[in-house]
Amino acid sequence: MKKPIIGISGSLIIDQGGMFPGYERAYVNDDYVQSVVRAGGVPYIIPMVYDDEVIRAQAEAIDALIMSGGHDVNPMLYGEEPCKELGGLLPKRDTFDMALIKAVMALGKPILGICRGEQILNVVNGGSLYQDLKFAEGSYIKHNQGQLPNFATHTVTVKEGSKLHEILGSETLVNSFHHLAVKTVAPGFKAVAYSKDGIVEAIEKEGDVFVMGLQWHPEMLSKDYSNMAKVFERLIEEAKK
Repeated sequence: MKKPIIGISGSLIIDQGGMFPGYERAYVNDDYVQSVVRAGGVPYIIPMVYDDEVIRAQAEAIDALIMSGGHDVNPMLYGEEPCKELGGLLPKRDTFDMALIKAVMALGKPILGICRGEQILNVVNGGSLYQDLKFAEGSYIKHNQGQLPNFATHTVTVKEGSKLHEILGSETLVNSFHHLAVKTVAPGFKAVAYSKDGIVEAIEKEGDVFVMGLQWHPEMLSKDYSNMAKVFERLIEEAKK
């Protein structure tokens, strides 16, 4: 059987110095690419574009989509003013990501959203976010470990009956690099994993189509943690259907 094409949403690095200050470079972290290869897929980086027809063609060309991590999501997209704790934004990435998600969902193809990818997946479908975990009542776990990306630092409890439970079981260790988190889960989705302080760590779309968001970074762990490799293996299985 032909290996499935897994699109990975790209971002921009903007040169701060050197020969071309302000120059924009399309990129994605290599961990995503190698995680897909190890799981048996063919990774394609999907660059940011601003033409709806091209975005639809991008969606049609892939068998499944990974929404990658990165910038904070603009709170204006879910009806809030920006708070002082908000980090860096890239509004044109929000626009591209939302258009890409809508196009892929319209085609009924699998989606895995990671960190920011989970957050924008939630927002584009009508959910909201905590702009900073200081606003989430009861939050006490260190959700931005700040170093050692391939090291898991806290536990997550997974709900029985969920697709994620089929992959990871009832509890797992995860890494953590975020200060935003899901507040109101989007209609048609459900929260399926929580940290011990009650923060939503994963969401899934209801129904049969595999559309999942994870707040942690399984691509950084998949080489050393076999259960995180299973996340990408499941995405490949879904992409073959």
